[in-house]
This record gives sequence, structure tokens and C-alpha cells, in this order.
Amino acid sequence: MISENKNTFSRRSFIKASALAGGGIMIGFNLFQACKENVEVPIDLSALNYNDFNAFIKISPEGKVTIFSPNPEIGQGVKTSMPMIIAEELEVNWNDVYVVQAPLDTKNYTRQVAGGSQSIRHGWTALRQTGATAKQMLVNAAAAKWGVDASECTVNDGVITNAKGETLGYGDVVTEAAALEVPEEVTLKDPKDFKIIGQGKGNVDIDRIITGKPLFGLDYKEEGMLYASVLRPPAFGQVLESFDDSGARSLPGVVDVITIGKKIRDFKEAGKKNWSMQMSGSDKVVVLAKTTWDAFKGKKAIKATWKTETPLESTEMHDKVLTDLLDGKKFKTRRKDGDIKKAFANADKVIERVYESPFLPHNTLEPMNFFANVTDEKVHLVGPVQTPESAETVVSELLGRDKKDIHVEMTRMGGGFGRRLYGDFVYEAAEISDAVRKPIKMVSSREDDMTTGVYRPSTKYKIAASIKDGKVTGYYLKEACINGNMYGLIPNFFPAAAIENYQVDTANYKSNITTGAWRAPYTNFLASAEQSFFDELAEELGVDRVQLHMDLLDNAKKNPNPNIEYSPERLQGVLKLAVEKSNWGKAEEGVYQGLAVYYCHNTHVAEVADITMENGVPNVKKVTCAIDCGIVINPLGAMNQARGGVIDGIGHSMYSDFGFTNGVPQSNNFNTYQLIRMGQTPKVDVHFVESDIDPTGLGEPTLPPVGGAVANAIYKATGSRLTKQPYMNNLQSKKVVG
Repeated sequence: MISENKNTFSRRSFIKASALAGGGIMIGFNLFQACKENVEVPIDLSALNYNDFNAFIKISPEGKVTIFSPNPEIGQGVKTSMPMIIAEELEVNWNDVYVVQAPLDTKNYTRQVAGGSQSIRHGWTALRQTGATAKQMLVNAAAAKWGVDASECTVNDGVITNAKGETLGYGDVVTEAAALEVPEEVTLKDPKDFKIIGQGKGNVDIDRIITGKPLFGLDYKEEGMLYASVLRPPAFGQVLESFDDSGARSLPGVVDVITIGKKIRDFKEAGKKNWSMQMSGSDKVVVLAKTTWDAFKGKKAIKATWKTETPLESTEMHDKVLTDLLDGKKFKTRRKDGDIKKAFANADKVIERVYESPFLPHNTLEPMNFFANVTDEKVHLVGPVQTPESAETVVSELLGRDKKDIHVEMTRMGGGFGRRLYGDFVYEAAEISDAVRKPIKMVSSREDDMTTGVYRPSTKYKIAASIKDGKVTGYYLKEACINGNMYGLIPNFFPAAAIENYQVDTANYKSNITTGAWRAPYTNFLASAEQSFFDELAEELGVDRVQLHMDLLDNAKKNPNPNIEYSPERLQGVLKLAVEKSNWGKAEEGVYQGLAVYYCHNTHVAEVADITMENGVPNVKKVTCAIDCGIVINPLGAMNQARGGVIDGIGHSMYSDFGFTNGVPQSNNFNTYQLIRMGQTPKVDVHFVESDIDPTGLGEPTLPPVGGAVANAIYKATGSRLTKQPYMNNLQSKKVVG
């Protein structure tokens, strides 16, 4: 619980304008405690260049507040929740707040990123300080005007009141406040006094979304802009050999046909690297046209010849490679507690299972697209990207342009799920515009997105546990993954420290298929595998599933050197809450329940899935979800995030399958790639643990455990243990369902 708080802003880094045209105060703030020194703010509001700032609170003489939000908005709600935090400490009426998306500003920010469910967690303290500091400056100005001590003043909804009952609105004192020193210490509100935080607030963009106003990348247009459609290699491992563009050039609306790719190759051949650059080095054919449809038609008319440069991989090959890795000895040990070999040698019994998951595309509702206008004076980039700073860095290198000449604006995104962490679509747009020196919009079709994208890597886990005298004495997790997957923190997730002998090893196969983060990276399938395994382990031990977890978490609490990321107490808390709210073990006849409890992305979650069998097919009827994410900023948005993660997790674990034949993706649209249907979505009952602990993330943590909960419920219904996703394929291969 926080009340008194030493201000981390220096006078220079807090940034304030001493006199704004027409009155008002513009206060710069950094959402990630990374404000930089010596940043000057223009005093003429009409001359403001947002690229010179971090982000701002603007208070008008009428008391209206504008907050410029720097983080990319991908549907996770930060454009609403972050301003709520500032408004809470600023002590203004939420109805008087207007929110604006800020552009990329690498001069003043160090983390303008949407990824890993980290925005709120990293911004919490700095956002609160920003609002509280602004409020204190306004109160100090009012107190000086009245000739009273600031401690005698109170604030409510942007109105300052002194002991005599006299009032001044924020708008009445903004000019005086701008001339004051930034206070070195501010008082942050006790969470019990929050009036905005903890209240459900609608999405700040909702009116524009439902009325179809321009918000997204696909909406952005400029005068004279051409549309670009890119023909990329049809198979991973192929490159362009030759092409005939006569058919495309003959079509009405087609303006030009060019090739790109040299700048990307030069970048890679120079030994330069950037994690966001998941791209083929092949030349690509680009059709430029007056409309998107004209560009798409022109691309279809291109007759291209491709040559194989590296081996063309297939699902069968990947299956064998991963199996060989699991059985081999080329592993990197990520964590090793005790002696696994000794525990297994002395065991009464060892249980071992292998769990498998396929590649998955991201399938964002809005396909990849980006606007670029490259001129001698500047490079103007606009569109939906989760990592705008990386995009700026790579474009600077590709085009040989100074970063100060590159201006990146972020639009709202029609989904990200990790796909828009990778800026290949930005780099293509920049290279195209640089080649033709015209404003262009690169637009991908659904088929482009699904067949030439970045995928969740196919992965296999081998999990083994030793049992001695009715106790779990050893736990060994081996991961084999295409292009690698697991990273340093996951070996410190549960059951680390809960089992005396514990080891995590990883191995990977380097593939020419582009892979990367997919919603809830690393844990999206691992949680399903581990929680399915623990369900089977409890059955083998003849103990209650809930009690097994509670006992193991008690072990972790007693461990003198746990070295863990999760909180055993908080995991036990969500487990108890999920059991209570789901009526665990008391389901009505014909309803089968499965349980999973998991920690990832700094949040603790437990879920119970209720399924029924309908015409021999499992149907997820309800999921009860208990979450400990600390203080819940916006319950309405949080509920939506939690439910969305659960439904997404069910859909992909149950139905979605993806693979390759000779380097070519086996699906190119939703007629052959199944997403969850409306009729297959369950009721999702969400419960948050009441807490005054600093908030963590919600965009991803509810997705990983639900696959395990569903698999465990299906086992109760069918007697079949599911070890391979998608589960429906697994059930059909076992002839459990028709």
C-alpha cells in the first residue's frame, strides 16, 4: 500500500510549459520511469510537435484534461487504463478526460512497446506520480492565490477547495501552476480511496469503433497514395528466379510493378541483426495500383518462377526432428536442483509422457499493412505495429537515413497477439516507397498473412516424474522446439522449488520457417502439457488433484532458497477461489470438470472447465477463472481481457492445426483453418482476488492454463488422456469421437 512517495522526477525530467498559448498546462510524463533530462517543451500550443515529447497532460482553462498515451493499443485496453491511473491521482472527473494516441518518441521514451502483458506493470508507479505531481502543483498554485497553506486544501473532480469553502477549478490556476517548482515529494492515494481505478470504464475509442470512424491502419489514407501488394515466395526455402509481369501491367488500375529485397539482403549480408526482422532474403514482386483490389488482382496475374535455395520442410520432418531431439543428448540445462538421475534410479515408479503442439499463425482480424512515404526530407510511417522503436531502427539502417528524419505514428491495431512485434511489413512498405518515391500503403490479404507470416513454433515436451513412497521426488522437463522457444524465467515457474529434484532442459532445431512470439509466448502450450501431466500424476498417486498442488506449493514456501518467479501463496489463493466458485467436485450429472493452475506474465490464474458430451463430441460449457493480478485498474476491460484469453485458448487447443508440405503452409484461409465458432464459446465466469498489490498483466495469462483444464475435463468424460493439440484431431485419431 503506497501513500507517501518520493518523486522520481527531477525538475528537468518532469517537464512543464511555463506559459501555454491561451492558458493551460502541458506536463510531460514518462510511463516507464524513463524520462530523460534536458527536454524542453514548446510554449506555443499551436506550434507543438508531438515528436518532441514523451506524453502529456493538458489541462484547459475549462478544466478539460487531455492525456497523450504513448503505448501501442492492440485491444488490451492500455489506451483506457493508463489514463485512468493518471486521472485517479490527478483527481479529475473521468468524464472530463480526453485521450489521444501519441506517436513514437525515442527521445523521451525507452519502452513504447505492446508485448508480454507488461505495460501496466511497468507504468504503474510513474503514471501515479505523474497525476499526483500535477495535482500538487495545481493545489500549490491555488493556495498561493488564496494566501493559505496547501495542506488546508482538498481536491475533488478538478475543483480545489480551501478551509473557508472557497473553490477554484484547475482551469483557474493552470497559468500560475506552470510557473511553480515541481514538488520533490508527492502523496499517492491509498487504494481504498480510489474513485476511478477499480471502476468499469468503457473503451475510450468505442464510439469511433462502432461507428466505423478511422482508427486502424487499414483506415489510413493520404492524397496520391498507391496501394501495394507483395508477391512473396510460396514456400519457405524458395527464392525468386524470374517473373513475367505483362499480365499485371495490362490490368486497369495497375500503375507499376517493381521488385524489392536487395536492401534486406544487404542488411543481412552486412552482418546486421534485429530480432524484429523475420524476413526472407528473396526478391519480392510488388504490384502498385490505385486500389487494394487492383493491386491484389495484379499480383495474381504475375507469373513467377521460384528456385529452391534451402531444404523444403514438412510436418512429418518436423515431427521426426523433434522426436530425435527429445531422445538425444544435445540439450541446454536451464535449471537443475538436486539429482534427477538419482531420484529416478531410486523411484518406486517413473511416469513419462510426451506432449505435442503444431505451428500456429496469429490470424489477426486486421491483416498486416503499413503506410510509408519516403522523401528526401523525411520518412513518414503510419500503421499498426507493436514495436515502433524497432521499426524505426531497422528502417533507419535499411534506407541509410538518420533517425531524426523518421516519423512513426501508431494506429489502433485490429489484433496483434505477437505478430506485430515483427516489423517485416513495415520494412517492406519503407523499401517500396523508397524505390518509387511516392506515398504507398502495403496491404496483405488473409492468404498473405497466413502463408508468409511468423508462426508459433511447433514444440514437443517430454515430462517425467519419479514417485517414491507415495511422494513426488523428481521432475524432469525436456523441451524440443523449432527455432527454440523457452527462455530463462520459465524454469523458475511452478513446480520449481516445490520438488526436491528438478531439472529443465531445452533443445531446438534451426528451421527456415519464420517463427516468433504467439499470444502468451512460451507458456501457451507448456501450461497445457504440465497441467495435464499433474492431473495424471495425482491419479497415479491416488490423491486429490487440488491437494497435490496445495502440498507442492507448501513445499515451495518451505524451501530456503526457492529462486522462483511465482508466489506459492498467491497460486494457492487462486486455486482456492477457483475451487469455491466452480463448485469443484460437485458438478451435476453429465458435467465433467477439469482443473489447471498456472503462473505466467507475472499473474497467477486457476481455471476449472466444465464440459458435456453432446452426440459423442466434447462441448466446453463453462470455464470458471480465478485471477490474482494485483489491483484491477478497469474491471470492465479486465473482464474482457480474461474472457478473450480463455476463449482464444480453448479454440486453438481444441481445433486449430497448421503445418507444412514441402515448405508450403497447408492452410491459407479460414475455410481450411478452424478457429473457434460462436456456438463453441462457453460461458466464462471470472473472479478477481481482491488485492492492494501493484497490478500486473492480463492480456495473456488466462490463455495458457485453459488448454490443460479442458484436456483434464475431457479425460473425465472419455477416459482418454490428450497429449497432442488440437485435441479434436487427437480424439478422432483415438476414435473417441466421430
